[in-house]
Amino acid sequence: MTLQADHALNRSVTVTAGGVELFTYVYRPDTPVLESPKPYVHPIRTLGGALVSLFRPHDHVWHKGIAWSLPHVGEHNFWGGPTYVKGEYVQLANNGSATHREMTTLTATPDQVEIGHTLGWTSQAGAPVIEERRALTATIVDGATWALLFETTMTNVSGATIDFGSPTTKGRENAGYGGLFWRGPRSFTDGVIQSPAGAGGDELRGTRAEWFGFRGRHDESGDHSTIVMVDDAANPQHPPQWFARTEHFACLNPAPFFSEEVPLPDGESISFRYAVVIADGDRGEEGCALLAKQGRDALR
Repeated sequence: MTLQADHALNRSVTVTAGGVELFTYVYRPDTPVLESPKPYVHPIRTLGGALVSLFRPHDHVWHKGIAWSLPHVGEHNFWGGPTYVKGEYVQLANNGSATHREMTTLTATPDQVEIGHTLGWTSQAGAPVIEERRALTATIVDGATWALLFETTMTNVSGATIDFGSPTTKGRENAGYGGLFWRGPRSFTDGVIQSPAGAGGDELRGTRAEWFGFRGRHDESGDHSTIVMVDDAANPQHPPQWFARTEHFACLNPAPFFSEEVPLPDGESISFRYAVVIADGDRGEEGCALLAKQGRDALR
């Protein structure tokens, strides 16, 4: 199966395989300021063409497929919407933006597509906060599975130490979201969250693990798909606590700042790598473990 890339200049890159648009990476979106503008991956599909992402749902309009989203970066909100402050969410003038600067890599071979670019993170007022180098790499695993690697290095250019945190580090129990965040289709609600220790639901939120998966079912076709996200062993806070939901909506998020703030001094950098493995069918517990192994192999 051959991978191809279509570049809509100054907007997005779409990757296809076998006539299916696997994903579009929108690196220069037209997102409203209050949703903290940032690149996102949507739509995302399996090799069989099943849609496994959701864009701008009415309950959380800042959720956009898969995105690198951080709710507490010092005083700044790069997540979107209101900020959790002293027991409540308050809309502040702190919705920062992660803005595309320069495309550094765009290569496509039959086996792999790589997208690399630089970004500037700025406060809502326009002050520099972070400089980032980012890369996304797509590969075919087998006839029903593909993988997306996400890599980022962020450098603090704000002039002072920045503390990365979450609503949980600010006092909200078990709400440690932030990082690489996937929002699944509406029909995946009440699907199965899969951890290395077993399958379950929202009670798994906050668990530490190398990987988590989600097994969901599609409307219309009744078919299933499986998503597994793998945290690289070299990532800070590995293995991470996971922010995962199924009862109200489907999401997965290896959250490196779930319950503990991580400081980044001015001028220093922090890096993360992840594999997202996307498969047709309900792979079950053993199948999810195999997808996680394939994700680890891709990270190597």
